[in-house]
Amino acid sequence: MNPKTSSLSQDLVERSLASVWHPCTQMKHHEQFPLVAISHGKGAWLYDHDGQRYLDAISSWWVNLFGHANPSINQALKDQLDSLEHVMLAGFTHKPVVELSERLSRLTQHQLGHTFYASDGASAIEMALKMSFHYWQNKGLLDKKEFICLKNSYHGETLGALAVTDIAIFKETYGPLTHPAHIVANPDARLATGNQSAKDIATSALTNLEALLKTQSKKIAALIVEPLVQCASGMVMHDPSYLQGIRKLCDQYQIHLIADEIAVGCGRTGTFFAVEQAGIWPDFLALSKGISGGYLPLSLVMTTDEIYQAFYHQDARKGFLHSHSYTGNPLACRAALATLDIFEKENVLEKNKVLAKKLSDAFTWAKEDARIIHFRQTGMILAFDIKPEHLCENFSKEFFVHALNQGILVRPIGSTIYIMPPYIIVDDEITHLSKGIQASLNATLSGNH
Repeated sequence: MNPKTSSLSQDLVERSLASVWHPCTQMKHHEQFPLVAISHGKGAWLYDHDGQRYLDAISSWWVNLFGHANPSINQALKDQLDSLEHVMLAGFTHKPVVELSERLSRLTQHQLGHTFYASDGASAIEMALKMSFHYWQNKGLLDKKEFICLKNSYHGETLGALAVTDIAIFKETYGPLTHPAHIVANPDARLATGNQSAKDIATSALTNLEALLKTQSKKIAALIVEPLVQCASGMVMHDPSYLQGIRKLCDQYQIHLIADEIAVGCGRTGTFFAVEQAGIWPDFLALSKGISGGYLPLSLVMTTDEIYQAFYHQDARKGFLHSHSYTGNPLACRAALATLDIFEKENVLEKNKVLAKKLSDAFTWAKEDARIIHFRQTGMILAFDIKPEHLCENFSKEFFVHALNQGILVRPIGSTIYIMPPYIIVDDEITHLSKGIQASLNATLSGNH
């Protein structure tokens, strides 16, 4: 990292370590891997207080779609600040939340026409699980209160979301606090061997799911999946036929399908909603991260009119019992509206097809590197794995530091290196990204620490 660390940077880092408990972080590790004090952002770049800049190749945890300090989103928020910053959504409404709900419904071809809001992805998952459970209670099917998730799935870190998360470190630590879900086979395309295809693996996973449903469906409320890519599991990608198959099975066995599009929605996989590539719609669709352009905390769950009507009753106990002080916050909704404006005005989904091809071409070296396996890409998500025999101790942390030295922000997941850049990345930035990742990999695996 930069040896000429300024006194301002050093002061911020020391104060942060003394007062801020950072997420997904063993704080003691920062004795060896220092924090980076960021001053400002512009476009695809972040700048520290020492003048160093870093290409934000993971969109700041997958949220920043159109660059830092985007002029359009900035202006929308400035305008909104002069009219309404917040009002409770219980008993009140406002223009940004109404317009956002209407526009999202149109994007689903009005298949999902009712939207409930919160602030973060895990909260959206909590809402979808509660809605599914409560729907079956209102329908008199009182035994349907269990859930199904995929092997190695990740859906958040609150207790309800952890119950449908199959990541070992979370299960081992917090498992005693949760009501565990049923875990079914993962349609991970990397499992294909010999003449098998990704579709074959998807078919096998569907067979495993149906075996469970044949015996347990009367107890199960919903199946939850991340469509096309299980992101936090290591960018695990699967064939769209799996989504078509689970939609049929959910209908056949009378359980809900929850699509967790928190990371894969908002154009990340090539279509605005990932499920569109399978030609299906879920019963619940959760969005967060990129929906506000990376500006403000916002999450939501969209659902069908049939499900909404099951809660429409004089009895308050049959209503959806969930609340959040900042539900439908006008500033966050206005940021989301500005984000949708960019999608429409700049034909982003079509442009991303070209951009995705450029990313793939720039990483031709990775397809040919003998240390790398499972090169894969879905839309604006590109990933590959390092062969076990080439891994060094603390690979992900060491790579992260070497990448910073190359002017790139990349955070490997275990042995998986991935990029999820903002949609405004340009050709020379793609070149910088590719060369920087290759150099960082060489430095990490050669022992140049």
